[in-house]
Amino acid sequence: MAGSPALLLLLSLGLCCTGAQGQRNKMEARFLNRNLKHPQEGQRLELECLHYKRYRPLFWIRLEKDGRLHFIVSCYPWYSTTYYWGDNKSTQFEASLRDNTFRLVVKSFRAQDEGTYFCVNDINQVLHFSSGQPAFFPVTTTTAAPTTPAATTQSSQVTTEDISQHSPNTGISNENTPHFCHKIVMWVNLPCACLLLLTAITITITHCQRRPTV
Repeated sequence: MAGSPALLLLLSLGLCCTGAQGQRNKMEARFLNRNLKHPQEGQRLELECLHYKRYRPLFWIRLEKDGRLHFIVSCYPWYSTTYYWGDNKSTQFEASLRDNTFRLVVKSFRAQDEGTYFCVNDINQVLHFSSGQPAFFPVTTTTAAPTTPAATTQSSQVTTEDISQHSPNTGISNENTPHFCHKIVMWVNLPCACLLLLTAITITITHCQRRPTV
């Protein structure tokens, strides 16, 4: 008898597409604690199914991470009978009908209990699925600490001389700046002097050629 709910579930999966859309939008699976976002390790987790059709077979199933459907429990209201997967008793789950609400309790939430939970209503051999309630541990993101260059013991004693020694222009230091400027001025003035001398020679030659001969 324990295997019959699972067999019913598998046989009905082929019929769940016809006429199930309207009911699927009405049924709702959710955490009983509306402020809960993510269950914690070892926490008692309670879910409830709303807006199902009474006096019809009810099921809780879980869609696991790998896409497999895991049957958890079935409930037959007119018999007041509940069947868990493989056994009539469960140490991990507890299902009940309270105040016209079909509830599921995960007694101690573990990693293997992660997934999306659905309540299912069997109406005229057609399975009507509720909205899914994801139940996963909080996602923990680790951010790497920014790497900073290792400080040296002499970092506080950096001088102008040290900067000049490590500068790409190693040939130019504060001490050599006057000599460098003097060389620049000398090399700039030399072409100018040559140009002036050449101009003076040209003018002299032109003037001598224009003088009349006696």
